[in-house]
Amino acid sequence: MNDDVTDPATEAFVAHRDLLFTVAYEMLGSAADAEDVLQEAWLRWAKVDLAQVRDQRAYLVRITTRQALNRLRTLQRRKEAYVGPWLPEPLLTAPDVAEDVELSENLSLALMFILETLSPTERAVFVLREVFDFGYDDIAAAIGKSPAAARQIAYRARRHVDARRPSTPVSPEETRAALDSFQSALVTGDLRGLLDVLAPDVVFVSDGGGLKLAALRPVVGADKVLSYMAGSLGKAGGTFTSEPTTVNGNPALILRLDDVIDGVLAFRVDNARVTGLYYVRNPEKLTRVESETLLTSR
Repeated sequence: MNDDVTDPATEAFVAHRDLLFTVAYEMLGSAADAEDVLQEAWLRWAKVDLAQVRDQRAYLVRITTRQALNRLRTLQRRKEAYVGPWLPEPLLTAPDVAEDVELSENLSLALMFILETLSPTERAVFVLREVFDFGYDDIAAAIGKSPAAARQIAYRARRHVDARRPSTPVSPEETRAALDSFQSALVTGDLRGLLDVLAPDVVFVSDGGGLKLAALRPVVGADKVLSYMAGSLGKAGGTFTSEPTTVNGNPALILRLDDVIDGVLAFRVDNARVTGLYYVRNPEKLTRVESETLLTSR
């Protein structure tokens, strides 16, 4: 066998693999589940007659979406038994993801946390339309509905999401400035400084998955958030350090306890103040914060 000869189906799948992974991850919030979906999509793609495929990219996304929808419904049952809030798995990303403002906004833990409130079909339609700009004909084929139905679902999902996110997109630079102020106040123990950075109605969501201590429900209000964080740091009994990083295309902090990763803290910023804090402590979700994952909308 000549190793230089690539099977056309394999070549097409590899060419679009990063996109397919991004679609699956955006729908599922889990890298491991996204990888499983890609395996399932490949098995189906390998059986397709390529001569009958007009647009390989759209066809591959269609297969991936269908498998992700099946997996998403299974995940929903799993989440019902999950201990505390469920946050997406943070992924260390390359600088080019942060440079794509629209993609980085849609990949943010804050936005993906909102997507958890959509039904599986609404989430699939929102992701394909708003994140990857697919037409309604392609979306309809992916979800098994008419283009008119897909358009109605997209409208309903967009209205739901828009009601729960900042009306004006925030640039990575604005988020980084707020993060720097937050980190400086955290390192120096300047509680007054933290109150200046946090919005009065800030929401703190932590995910320990039952494996690490975390709040069982969101903590709301700057004073309560500060009190909870101070208490958590006090109970840790070690030395905390923080390191700026980029996860899901957005500025974040990796927090270490005695040089061991304790969690990833992501931010939502509105009007230069932190309105959302998302702290992933579940160790099963921290396997991709030290090596980059390739994400793309193309």
